[in-house]
Amino acid sequence: MTFEQLNLIQPILEALKQVEYSTPTPIQAQAIPKILEGNDLIGCAQTGTGKTAAFSIPIIQKLTQNPDTRKHRAVKALIITPTRELAIQIGESFTDYGKFTSLRHAVIFGGVSQVPQVNLLRSGVDILIATPGRLLDLYNQGIVKVPNLDFFVLDEADRMLDMGFIHDIKRILQIIPPKRQTLFFSATMPPEIQKLANTMLYKPLKVEVTPVSSTVDVIKQLVYFVEKTQKKDLLISLLSNETVESALVFARTKHGSDKLVRLLVKDGIKAEAIHGNKSQNARQNALNNFKDRKTKVLIATDIAARGIDVDQLSHVINYELPEVPETYVHRIGRTGRAGNNGVAISLVDPEEVKLLKDIERLIKKDIRVIYDHPFVSIASAIGVSKAIDSSKAAPAKGSGYRGNKSNGDFWRRRKLESKR
Repeated sequence: MTFEQLNLIQPILEALKQVEYSTPTPIQAQAIPKILEGNDLIGCAQTGTGKTAAFSIPIIQKLTQNPDTRKHRAVKALIITPTRELAIQIGESFTDYGKFTSLRHAVIFGGVSQVPQVNLLRSGVDILIATPGRLLDLYNQGIVKVPNLDFFVLDEADRMLDMGFIHDIKRILQIIPPKRQTLFFSATMPPEIQKLANTMLYKPLKVEVTPVSSTVDVIKQLVYFVEKTQKKDLLISLLSNETVESALVFARTKHGSDKLVRLLVKDGIKAEAIHGNKSQNARQNALNNFKDRKTKVLIATDIAARGIDVDQLSHVINYELPEVPETYVHRIGRTGRAGNNGVAISLVDPEEVKLLKDIERLIKKDIRVIYDHPFVSIASAIGVSKAIDSSKAAPAKGSGYRGNKSNGDFWRRRKLESKR
């Protein structure tokens, strides 16, 4: 199928050609016609499969074809997203796909002065992309008005709940017109999200192009068992490999992110951090340096990483596993995008074995374990292989496969398992 077969208008087709898009992804091929027909829709697909285009393209088309849009400018489409990075990313998509139309859009988010955003809104916009807090703030000031809203989009809805936005979303639902077309996009669909969707949409159609919480097949997933005290050494070893062209590394805390940057820079690896304590300019500069390959490694927390879309990102490394299994799906979805290959590596210490098993249950697959490395932790492996007597599995200090006969048999057996 081509985009021409989706009955898109010429200005959009021309814009898609300029960004070299010719074939819609499955989520786009199924969602775009349903949205153009005026249906409320729940779209569930893996991270990196083109969900933003799946809702932005039909919105651009319908607004362009609407005579009211040409008569006066007013916010007719509202897209809510959890983070400023993702809001900016969505704004760039509307710029790309709507460049040959007369539509205007604005992106608003907190953490920066509201003055430029207010000036842009007062000049008149058709499409507003916003984070919840800044939207409600400007609405309460009487600056944002949405009585003429035709489209309401909730993007990354599962993350909204994870990040505590549910009360803001309920307030937003109270200020927008009840008669509207609502689009709901998410990479995972836990029960809480389905319940929220039921309060937002009217007779929605559902597009689910991949199993819920599945991970993209082109991503090679690996686990390295390691003691917590040796994680930094293993990370430096992995990043020193020339096959790692660029790496997005996930840390659990802001302080931990900054500490990792200092360690990597001290070892001669160009790295920067991106998290909530950084100013918007600092975050954007770090992201731009990473995209331009001036920086090899970007250390990020989960909240800051939403919306990071880097062409041909070779590796995602979970320095620490997330406590919510669905977050793993979002993390590794930063690589393997647009059909490209990618590698997702998780460094798992003994305390994180339960988190690993929760992730494997969610994605319904066993992640391959790499034992052949100098910092291997047999304690983590024992946590996975309960049948092995831990008293017989104590490795020699600094060892990989050295140790007693039982220890050697254990590693040989696990190596064979990891190759299956």
